Amino acid sequence: MKNFNIQTPDSTIVGALQIKIDLKTKPLGALGKLESLASQIGTIQQSLTPTLDNPTVVVFAGDHGLVHEGITPYPQEVTYQMVMNFLNGGAAINVFAKQNGLDVKVVDAGVNHDFGQTENLLNYKVNKGTRNCLKETAMTPAELAECIEKGAAIINDLYKAGCNCIALGEMGIGNTSSASLLMHYFTGVDLATCTGRGTGLDDAGLNKKISILKAVAAHHGNLLDWEKIMIAFSGYEIAMMTGAMLQAAENKMLIMLDGFIASTAYLAAFKLHPEIKNYIVACHQSDEKGHQLLLEYLNLSPLLNLGMRLGEGTGAAVAFPLVKAAINFLNEMASFQSAGVSTKE
Repeated sequence: MKNFNIQTPDSTIVGALQIKIDLKTKPLGALGKLESLASQIGTIQQSLTPTLDNPTVVVFAGDHGLVHEGITPYPQEVTYQMVMNFLNGGAAINVFAKQNGLDVKVVDAGVNHDFGQTENLLNYKVNKGTRNCLKETAMTPAELAECIEKGAAIINDLYKAGCNCIALGEMGIGNTSSASLLMHYFTGVDLATCTGRGTGLDDAGLNKKISILKAVAAHHGNLLDWEKIMIAFSGYEIAMMTGAMLQAAENKMLIMLDGFIASTAYLAAFKLHPEIKNYIVACHQSDEKGHQLLLEYLNLSPLLNLGMRLGEGTGAAVAFPLVKAAINFLNEMASFQSAGVSTKE
């Protein structure tokens, strides 16, 4: 599997960034999280005038074999239908990305559909959906390695084209189940606590989902090894997002974190390379059960909590204006000296 060289940003510049922030025409700390965000981005870029270049949302799509056990009321076909919706510009992520000046790339990581030569679809398909993890591992070690490498390659292509700011979204019927299992195994949090309603299960459906996931966990037993956990439960889209995040951090790019499923991909990346935390901005807290606990476990404070739980990268896209605001005040707001405003005694 690909190795990554993720470095902690040089903190020498932090003092100069804080001085620049403090000398803006405002009381100390008056812009709250925007100030720490500006400092973080400036530190990542080692610049007192950071920029957001070609910001891009990459949406990874993949199917899950476990759906055949009845963990969701939606048919698996919705995954490829939503991929076509993304490509046609009709999904929520398209609307929010267009509104806020973000490009959107759509990746077939492992959808159970033959798209042929579909225009604008990035074909990185590993297989037509993962296997049923109630009966066997979701993927093979070779497939996991392929996902990590392909996710990294996608990010490198964007980076070489001038992108320094990414958000990662996903689409895959059944992928909240995969994410719940990954969270449980990587954090030790009770599986029922990690498991939410996904696409909108009622109480009976949620109880059935929890029962099935407990059976999955019983089948695989006590796993501690990173690779064994990932091949047992991950989706192709989640594993590819993990590789993408690791590569983005190696490239010193800003990573805008979306909701519950994206956060489990980040959790997997964090378990391999804790240094990745320096490059992450938690954009929102999903309404999917387990996400708040996961953010707390990862020591992340989200910018927004709007009760969203759509995925696709929508939380990151909606939060992007706040990220821009942090950059803009740092670069454009007057200082006390330049504005001729008196400072406090």
